[in-house]
Amino acid sequence: MQSSSSSKRHASEASKSLAVSLLNERKSQKKRMKRSLEDFDNELSASDSKTENIKKKQKSKKIRKNALTSGNETHPEVTVKLPPQSGSIAEGKKLFGVLIKPIQVDDFMKDYWENKPLRVHRRHANYYKYLISTEIIDTMLRENHVEFTKNIDITQYKDGVRETLNPIGRAMPPCVWHYYGEGCSIRILNPQTFLPAIHSLNATLQEYFQCMVGANVYLTPKNSQGFAPHYDDIEAFILQVEGKKRWRVYKPTHKNNVLPRESSKNFDQTEIGEPCLEVILEAGDLMYFPRGYIHQASTLKDSHSLHITVSVYQKQTWGDLMETLIPMALKEAINENVDLRRGLPVDIWQRLGVVNSDNFYPERDAIIKQIKSCFDKVCRYVKKDANLDNAVDQMAVRYQHDAMPPKLTPAEELRTVYSSKANVTSTGFVDSPFIEVDTQIRLIRANILRMVRFNDEIRVYYHSENSKEYHGFEENFLEIEPSDAAAVEVLIKAYPNFVTPMQLQLENDERNLRVAQDFWEKGILMTDEPMQ
Repeated sequence: MQSSSSSKRHASEASKSLAVSLLNERKSQKKRMKRSLEDFDNELSASDSKTENIKKKQKSKKIRKNALTSGNETHPEVTVKLPPQSGSIAEGKKLFGVLIKPIQVDDFMKDYWENKPLRVHRRHANYYKYLISTEIIDTMLRENHVEFTKNIDITQYKDGVRETLNPIGRAMPPCVWHYYGEGCSIRILNPQTFLPAIHSLNATLQEYFQCMVGANVYLTPKNSQGFAPHYDDIEAFILQVEGKKRWRVYKPTHKNNVLPRESSKNFDQTEIGEPCLEVILEAGDLMYFPRGYIHQASTLKDSHSLHITVSVYQKQTWGDLMETLIPMALKEAINENVDLRRGLPVDIWQRLGVVNSDNFYPERDAIIKQIKSCFDKVCRYVKKDANLDNAVDQMAVRYQHDAMPPKLTPAEELRTVYSSKANVTSTGFVDSPFIEVDTQIRLIRANILRMVRFNDEIRVYYHSENSKEYHGFEENFLEIEPSDAAAVEVLIKAYPNFVTPMQLQLENDERNLRVAQDFWEKGILMTDEPMQ
């Protein structure tokens, strides 16, 4: 472990050297690019018509490259300087505000959230273009192993029935585009796996909503309908990227279908009545509808459609919390109350049940009274603060497994284990980066981890090493000593501010450094300056 003033100077000098190297390389790239563009423009000057066509292709290629290589609409230079950050929850809310602009986030949550549909019309066709395009889909298919059923569906809606026409194996571009040319719709099930821009979208929004954020992409040819009328178990945001699509949205058909916890069957047109909202979404528009609202969509005769459905709040309800809480409380109540462990009356089958529900006699009343007394005892455990906290922790642990790994900015990545390099020589010498006593550290995201008690252990669940495919890996956790829990609390409460390992309040410097190093190596922490 390096802790001397000499090693600090070397780290500082290396950081400056890295900055100069990056800037010089960037300048060289700009000069080469400028020369290439000048030569290219000279060659194009001979033919005005060809020039116009090539410029269009350049613009399309630039947009495609942005979506395939970055999660940002703008692409800042890689810099050693870390920009000020208000915190990942605030950043998530800010991005959500951009998606629904000009509606304010607080107004949306008060007036529309879980309540009624919203349509935002914009005269900005490229508003969501940085996320995806038809050209980007083609590049994605060519450059990645995209599989039918796992990653992509081919569907058609014919004679009122939806059919899935998936072949087996890899979705090769000629095969996919053949189906599309025949009038089939294309659904990409997990675009964040292949497209960094959508990965960034999901990973940023999940910090605000504090639940899994999913995305599906739908490409539908002209004069076509891809899916039958149905409702979903998620809050849906439709981002219209290309073309136009006619949407019909219907209120829930029954009170039990308001905010459902499961998606519906495919409905027949005769079952759903008249729409409460009928609109044509154009490129740049947004629509929101709560779970339970039936919807269907079709393209126009003269326009295809490409849209992204962003989904949030699946099984994130009070009922889901109760479903987690009550079994925990019941188990504790049984352990601590002998009355709940006493045997049932031997004649209970003759006193209760549907067959006996119309019988009125003292034995039946006595059993019902005893059941209600047991339930009252259990309710006292349901209301205990400790059980409420444990239930919320369990839902938060579920989120850690569901979540996307963070999409780091270039400046952030320089300050994590992912950009750290060890000095290894052919003689066997190894010099690896280590957290030092004065290294400034912080959590990479506000919700990157959850510390919980698991039986007699303390576990820290985290999602920095998650797959970009839903549950692609097993859940990640560290078992820590109970005495180390204080350090985790310091990191959580300090975010987004940096602290030194010496502020982790453990028994000695060695322990502070060990915990900091362990968390840094798991991608949970970042430093204020790149590690050398």
